[in-house]
Amino acid sequence: MSVASFLKGEHSTAFSFEVLPPLRGNSIDTLFSSVERLMEYSPAYINITTHRTDVVYKEVSAGVFQRTTERKRPGTVAIAAALKSRYGVATVPHIICSGFTASELENELIDLSYLGITDLLVLRGDRAKGDNSFVVDNGGYSHAVELCRQVAQFNNGKLLDGTTHNGLTTPFSFGVAGYPEKHEEAMNLQTDIEYLKAKIEAGAEYIVTQMFFDNAKFFDFVKRCRAAGIDVPIIPGLKPLTSLTQQSLLPKTFHIDLPMELASEFVKCKSNDDVKSLGVEWGIKQAKELKAAGVPSIHFYSMNAVASIEQIAKSVY
Repeated sequence: MSVASFLKGEHSTAFSFEVLPPLRGNSIDTLFSSVERLMEYSPAYINITTHRTDVVYKEVSAGVFQRTTERKRPGTVAIAAALKSRYGVATVPHIICSGFTASELENELIDLSYLGITDLLVLRGDRAKGDNSFVVDNGGYSHAVELCRQVAQFNNGKLLDGTTHNGLTTPFSFGVAGYPEKHEEAMNLQTDIEYLKAKIEAGAEYIVTQMFFDNAKFFDFVKRCRAAGIDVPIIPGLKPLTSLTQQSLLPKTFHIDLPMELASEFVKCKSNDDVKSLGVEWGIKQAKELKAAGVPSIHFYSMNAVASIEQIAKSVY
């Protein structure tokens, strides 16, 4: 059963989380140990992030620079296969426009299909380091909707060079991202929802939201989506607070607001341990309200927050 089919079915609110591949050269055992801490709560699926290949210029002699590419973390294909094999759980690799050509993405789809990994999260991805705006790589895509269409065409047997393949035993099923407080580049929330609807029309079967700390904004987002004719499952994404630096980092990086009730307590924190305690308390409150509302799943962003998510899951599931 695909993740999308599961999310559309009858079940209690599921638990899922997202992991970050280890830095190149580091052991995968660190990732395994994090995953194992959360397996007790029977995740319905595990997402694996991916990161763009950045172009860097290195000086090879006086005044002479060589253009090269740099990827600090491995791609999601191998990590997804390793997690699926080790734990027998559905894995959802992210595939992104950022830093990839359409041809490279097609090769990734071929590899994933061979491995029997047919659940995806399709994203545009972040802009390159140091860029003020998103720049399309030569032969790449500007928007996630274009990649959605490529996946749909691949499912129908169409390759980029015009040739066809014999079709897939199991076609790819994919979700996309949604932004309860709107994407940073959208003119307003309504136009952002229109772009989201285009991704659904291109074949996406569910939505996973950016992190948020105000459930009212999530419920309003769902209401707006339904009014726009978007009827696929919408999965709330949560990330517990873990450090003092997040007071400014989260609003600046993710363009989200913290509700006053949370912000008032956050400014009282004197240490990262204080923040973690607050993050767990607030995360439990958020998750319980979302579960009571009957959301299909609650998706947790686990980077630097595995211990906190473990405590939240213990109280909620």
